[in-house]
Amino acid sequence: MTLLAATQDLSGWGRHPRLTCQVYRPERRADVGQLLASPGAGTWIGRGLGRSYGDAALNAEGAVMVTTRLDRMLAFDEDTGVLVCEAGVSLAVIIETFLPRGWFLAVTPGTRFVTVGGAIAHDVHGKNHHGEGSFAGCTRGFTLQTPGGEVLECAPDRNAEVYWATLGGAGLTGVVLLAAIQLRRVETAWMRVDELRAPDLDAALACMTELDHRYTYAVAWIDVLARGRAMGRSVLMHGEHLPAAEAAGLRAPAPGGLPTLHVPCDAPAGLLNRLSVAAFNQAFWWAHPTRSGLRIPLESYFYPLDRLGGWNRLYGPRGFIQYQVLFPPAQAQAGLTAVLERLSRDGAPSFLAVLKRMGPATPGPLSFPAPGFTLALDLPWHPETAGLVAQLDAITLHHGGRLYLAKDATAHPDTIAAMYPRLEEFRRLRARLDPRGRLSSTLARRVGLL
Repeated sequence: MTLLAATQDLSGWGRHPRLTCQVYRPERRADVGQLLASPGAGTWIGRGLGRSYGDAALNAEGAVMVTTRLDRMLAFDEDTGVLVCEAGVSLAVIIETFLPRGWFLAVTPGTRFVTVGGAIAHDVHGKNHHGEGSFAGCTRGFTLQTPGGEVLECAPDRNAEVYWATLGGAGLTGVVLLAAIQLRRVETAWMRVDELRAPDLDAALACMTELDHRYTYAVAWIDVLARGRAMGRSVLMHGEHLPAAEAAGLRAPAPGGLPTLHVPCDAPAGLLNRLSVAAFNQAFWWAHPTRSGLRIPLESYFYPLDRLGGWNRLYGPRGFIQYQVLFPPAQAQAGLTAVLERLSRDGAPSFLAVLKRMGPATPGPLSFPAPGFTLALDLPWHPETAGLVAQLDAITLHHGGRLYLAKDATAHPDTIAAMYPRLEEFRRLRARLDPRGRLSSTLARRVGLL
């Protein structure tokens, strides 16, 4: 049975914008096709656990299809590590189920509270993109319910054009029903981590270029408020799965599960300001000297914020946006320098700022990952934020960069068209799959994806 909930106010994880949507919760895969064919709700967009940041999973002019009840795991091959599951299965449940059996996600974003369908829709990437690519690299295939009524089996060698357009296609080609994903064999639930301080941006980029290929995982915390010779100072954190022989006596926390701490209410507006974030950055810098051979639980390395439930409330009632930009290798140093100079001059506080080196692109026309460096940061939302972001967009365009659609909340259509030159190709395919225009989202209308 498909349930129609009362009309709800929804947002992404950044809590900006907040929009009123109709919400449906299909309980069987057959319900998805029936909903897409029904005339009453107008347009539809899929939604999982709501961890995209902007308006990618919002649809103020229509309905939202929440897929979290489609959460069955159907088959697992213990020899190959291939899992077949419904699209509403969360990465957290996969970890909780399979990490004790010696398997972990081959590619994971910075939170485990993401559904498999959401990971496909935004072709998520993680700390190993420099070597192993995005979620496309561990997706073996999926079943797609198209808004035109077809159910397509998609893989790199079957309905390949639809397959690649769906990976990163923001849920606009259809609704993923089932997916086959490849897991990674691991011996323990621990990581061996080497930390390295880089005194400025130039040193950080040079060290990442030199060292990342030696490690499976690499990520850097970056101080976006540092100025002068310290601008862009970073702490690089390289990781490997700890072998069983080195984990004697270590007892990792139980995998998965719910957060252990919670932010009970909205923090006062302005709690995360230039002074408080600068103090945090200074403390983080001094707490992470150059050192090697650290042994930390796997989930602490991959998901440092997941244990704090509702951490998005720290930004207060107005919420925040996450701004993620990627620059190609030749333009990365100049582009990142310009972004950091602008942020430092504005005093824009970002409690979370992450720098990563990216590897090969996937063939998807709207897939975000590509070679270069990506910077992700949180910006508290206030009336001046839109102006700051417009300036960052201009810097990004000038240096040949692009924005991540899963996190965008402000970009204009001409900006996205310039950043994604294959957009028209995506539009043509989407029109073929959705001749009646049943799939749409606030993001898609705002930036001209349709």
